[in-house]
Amino acid sequence: MDRPSEEQTAETVRQLRALTTPEGAAALARAAALLAEGVDAVAALTRLRAEVGADLAGPAWGIARQRQKARATFGADADRLLFTGDTLEQAGRPELAARRAARLLAGGADSVADLGCAAGTDTIALARAGARVLAVDLDPVARELTAANVEALGVSDDVWVVAGDAVELVAAARGGEVAGCGAAVLDPARRAGGQRLMDPDRWSPPWSTVALLLDRVPTCVVKVAPGLDHDRVPEGVEAEWVSVGGSIVEALLWGRAVSSTWRRATLVGDGEVHELTADADPGPAPTGPVRGWLHEPDPAAIRSGLMSLVAADLGATLIDPTIAYLSSDARAGSPWVSSYRVDEVLPFNLKKLKALLRERGVGRVVVKKRGSAIEPETLARQVRTDAPGTATVVVTRVAGNPTALVCDVSG
Repeated sequence: MDRPSEEQTAETVRQLRALTTPEGAAALARAAALLAEGVDAVAALTRLRAEVGADLAGPAWGIARQRQKARATFGADADRLLFTGDTLEQAGRPELAARRAARLLAGGADSVADLGCAAGTDTIALARAGARVLAVDLDPVARELTAANVEALGVSDDVWVVAGDAVELVAAARGGEVAGCGAAVLDPARRAGGQRLMDPDRWSPPWSTVALLLDRVPTCVVKVAPGLDHDRVPEGVEAEWVSVGGSIVEALLWGRAVSSTWRRATLVGDGEVHELTADADPGPAPTGPVRGWLHEPDPAAIRSGLMSLVAADLGATLIDPTIAYLSSDARAGSPWVSSYRVDEVLPFNLKKLKALLRERGVGRVVVKKRGSAIEPETLARQVRTDAPGTATVVVTRVAGNPTALVCDVSG
């Protein structure tokens, strides 16, 4: 996807500024009302053009739609913030941004460079945590969004929004500071043309800038892709994986002045935070047979390389050295796993699996898989019958062999 032209960028900036006027605020309110009423886009835009003018109609409708998407994450703040589709996708959860800001500032830093401020959500969290923030971005649209959003949320007195290139600023960093600030946040863009960039050298800014920041500015945090190769993590830098609701939502590299361990897995949910930490590689969990219970570890424990700590706590073993399923004799009360009672274990064979499910009176299954090429939805359809029972079928490898585990049979 090509970058927007200078003319397109200038027009977007003009539209955003128009939306911050009283007339723009009225247009946004009207667009939000039409959206809440369920009016379709064509009819809504027609009515908006008639009521607020063609100049404000399209931009107001677009922002109203982004606010609607943002509400689940940003709550009441969403109705005061401005987002484009790209910046909303990049914006993290505010509770996690607040957590990062508190940790970054815990050592006494009071000025932070937000290198690539996007829509300013990290900038806002840092300012709310008490920092003076230099919000930097090369993109005029990002700067306009950030300026509008810090004003809307009442933290503009502590924020300076400036044009700047993170690559150049990090290259010029000296004495533990970057752009005159004692701490830094960097969130490289990891998508282009709607696709994830798997190679960190293709991020913007690239990995070379990430590594240089971690080397020159000890009080910093960098957001990275959850799939980052562990070998990329510099010595003395803590890597953390954070999960919410069973999915990894962010991975972080903490500068050496902030780091307190080697690896950390963090699970956030239901008002609680659980952490696993290790000062050195704990190694893999031992392997063993399938026993009475199967445990599916949280992805943060898996990706951080700390699953063996979970296994030790549960008295569990891996069912295969290459598969992230654990098994033990007892159900687990740990927040780090989801547990399934194992009722049957058989070599994977569709005909035999269907016969077993018929025999057990199971007509509907939820299929989970690891280390198998099967499509869960396809297999669930293939074994479906009118029988009343339900089960979870886990298709995986056990000691290298394709295996089906029939779990939690009921009905």
